[in-house]
This record gives sequence, structure tokens and C-alpha cells, in this order.
Amino acid sequence: MTFASILFADRGKHIEGTPREPEVFSDLNLNQIVTAVIAGKEEYDLAPFFHLPLPDVDAVLFRHQVMQDLEKASVLATIKSFAVSMQSVRSHIAQARKRYHRDQKSYGVLDAVSTYVGAVQRLSARLAKAELRSQGLNSFRDHLANYCAAEHFTNLAQRAEQLRTDLAAIRYCVFTQGLLVEVLPYNGESDYEGEIANTFARFEGGSVKSYSFEFGSSPDVNNVEGKILDRVANIHRELFDKVDAFCAEYESFQSARVVRFDREIQFYIAYLDYIASLKRAGLAFCYPDVSTDRQDVYARQSFDLALAGKLANEHAVPVCNDFQLAGPERIIVVTGPNQGGKTTFARMFGQLHYLASLGLPVPGTSAHLFLPDRLFAHFEREERMTNLRGKLQDDLARIHEILEAATPRSIVIINEIFASTTFRDALFLSRKIAASLIRLKLLCVWVTFIDEIASFGKETVSMVSTVLRDNPQMRTFKIARRPADGLAYAISLAEKYRLREGQIRDRIGP
Repeated sequence: MTFASILFADRGKHIEGTPREPEVFSDLNLNQIVTAVIAGKEEYDLAPFFHLPLPDVDAVLFRHQVMQDLEKASVLATIKSFAVSMQSVRSHIAQARKRYHRDQKSYGVLDAVSTYVGAVQRLSARLAKAELRSQGLNSFRDHLANYCAAEHFTNLAQRAEQLRTDLAAIRYCVFTQGLLVEVLPYNGESDYEGEIANTFARFEGGSVKSYSFEFGSSPDVNNVEGKILDRVANIHRELFDKVDAFCAEYESFQSARVVRFDREIQFYIAYLDYIASLKRAGLAFCYPDVSTDRQDVYARQSFDLALAGKLANEHAVPVCNDFQLAGPERIIVVTGPNQGGKTTFARMFGQLHYLASLGLPVPGTSAHLFLPDRLFAHFEREERMTNLRGKLQDDLARIHEILEAATPRSIVIINEIFASTTFRDALFLSRKIAASLIRLKLLCVWVTFIDEIASFGKETVSMVSTVLRDNPQMRTFKIARRPADGLAYAISLAEKYRLREGQIRDRIGP
């Protein structure tokens, strides 16, 4: 197997350019999820990988296998150790570029090369012993073994090691007298450090003033150190010229595929690290079955991942919900009282399918999900003076654009459309939209106050946000599959016009 990418079995056009954030991200709170997942890993520029859903089942399964290998503690530790070493390589290179002294620059590059060689060799050796099942990591392991055995890499490793050994063997003498500093070759002069220590050892004891000091911590050599280094380099000119020639020859010493792996593997690690704390809190994640032709989707004990991330900071967990579509069923119509979890459920549905299309584990104990060609969302927005359209006109224009662009492989999420018009007009328009959605045979979740849409046809499934039986004001945030009860719109109207029992009592007084 020829290794190209740990994210894509076939690189092709999939990682060319920088894909933009999909339009649905803000509506479905996917932007919040991605921001939380990649926090602390800014150096890898991971966001574009989350903006590019996969087109087919094989591509998703490719990532599932890699993720499952990384769930093994030993494999994950090996990759994380490699990542730390690669960070050190980048640090050495960055520091070398900032140095003003030529020989110090060269030694910084030599340090980077040695760190890189060691990191690659250790990774190859450890992966060779690991039990890997994924095509991606097996392919990379084979590539790495061949790379480490290649003449170019072995020459790089041997020359870097020899240069470091030769530099470490350098000895020289520094004589100081007042402001005069003289650097001379080492000619076997005796080391008096031990003799001096023994001579003054008898005077030790009790509390004495310390005359010890530390050298400056600046990474750059100062003027005196620079001059000393110049003299040492002149004494050992041949060796230092070899170091300079080595750095020039291996200016681009890192393999592009190894560097790509180091960046791309962080896509998996970042997500695994993020969901680890949620798993410890008792929330479940699963690898969903995915399909591009079967629309009989379902999920068990799932939840809004963005909401779970927020609640984790409060040591709380979200309410989990289920859904299932089978046979001709395509559209889930969600009704019920305000603040009952309807919008959260709709977001959950969209998040599940998008995360599945990235090849990631999704919230829930089990799931079968559809890989859409595109995910659309129509959420309520405030009027914008710049587009010179009223709210109803804007709703109609936006839903028209979605229906024009959608295909039978698309997924549409609609949340509270036509809230600005009368019930009669909203019902008329909603029926027209429902008919169009059914003709397209696509998957849809529709949050609405219009109960009639829930029984529009055999393609629609009614789900209702529930409340406590004894206290309707208390939401359970559970979305149950059952017929719409006809109260959702009445309750919203009563609240809008302050006609609830408590509101009326407040208005008429005692």
C-alpha cells in the first residue's frame, strides 16, 4: 500500500485548498463543537479538516478503523510522543531562524535534524510492534519502515550523528586577563577542577556566603560568547564548514508525508481527547453504520454535542433522546411547548449526520445514519435592513434556495419557520413546503407549532417535546414519538398575548 494521507484513503482532490466553513455550522452549533475540539492545537490548523465531509462509505470506514486503532492506549501514547518530538523539531527550526550567529544557526538546524531522526526511528520501531488493524496506520507503518531504510534517510541520520559526536569532542582553552579573552587549542592541559575542590573542601562547614552564579538563559550568544565561538570555529574550520555544508544540503530535511501525518493525525487525537471527558461523565459514543442509499436512520441515547460540552463545565449532562425512520418515513415533525428541547433535538439530528460524514464517533449507544451530499438548515433569523426584505419574504427566499439546491441525498433541518405571519398563512405555506420535501424524498427534521404538518402523510413522523404530567410548566426535554396533541400552538398564542392563567390573574388584579 502506498501511503498518501491518514485522513483520506485516496487523496485526490479532497485535501486540495482550504475548504470554507459550511453555512450550516452556526445554525447547528457545529462551529462551537469544532472550536472546543481543536482548542490548544492551533499550530496544526485542523479546522479545514472539519469543513470537508466525506463522500462515501469506504472513506468513512477508513477513518473509523484509524480511530479504533488510536483508542488503544499504547498506540495513542506512541503517536502523542511522536507529536511532542515533532513540536521540538519545529521549535529548534524556529529558534535557529532567529539566531544572528551563523554557527549557532547551524547547530540549531543540526539539533532539529537529530531530534527528527530520533522521532521517526522511534515511531517506526514502536509501530512495528503494535497491533494495527486500520488500512491507514498499516500503510503509514510500511511507508515509515521503507523511509527509514532508504539511503537518503540513513545518510541523513549517520552524518548528523557523526557531526554531533565530532562537535561534542571539541576541547579548547579560554584564558582571561582583565578584559582580554584569548582562545587557544586544547593541548592536553590538566583539569584542576577536582584538585581545587579537594584543596578547599576542608574549609567547608557552617553557613557561608555563596559565590556561585548561573550563566544567562538567553538563547542567543552574547558578544563575548560570539567571539569565543568564532575563535573555536576558526581553530576547527574544517568541521564547522562540514556542519554548514550539511545544513545547506539538508535545508528541507523533513519528509512531506511524515509532516502531513503529524498534522493530520491530530484530527483524530483532538476529537478523542475532547470526548474522553464526556465519556467519563457517563455519556456514550458509538461508531455509526453509514449508508448513501438507506434512509432508514436511527439513533439511541443521543444528544447535542455542543450542549454536552457546555454542561460539562457545570458538571451536568444533557438529556438523551432517540429517533427512528423506517419504510416511507422521511420527515420528523417536532412540536410541543417552548423551551422543551425541540431545537436542541433538531440540532442533534444535524450534528449526528455531519459528524458521521467526517468519520467520527457520534453521541449515542448505537446509530445508523445517512451520508448526505449536502446538509441544509433554515433557522429563524432577525430581519436585516441591508437586504430590504421583510421577515416573511426572507423566510420564503431562503427556503426556496434550499429546495432548489436540495437533492434526494440531502438533509434539511427547519426550525420555527413563518413565525411572523398568521396561522392560516403559515399552514398554507408549510403544506406547500412539505409537499416539495416529500417529492424530493429527502430526510428532514422540522420544528414547528403547526401540528397539522405532523400528519401530512405517511412520510411524516410526529414527535413531541414532553412535560411533567402533574406540572406542565416543567419540561422533561425528552422528545417522544407520538401524535401532536394540539396544544403547542395554543400555548404559544396564550403566552404571546399574555392569556395564560397566571398572566390573566396578574392583569385583573385581586
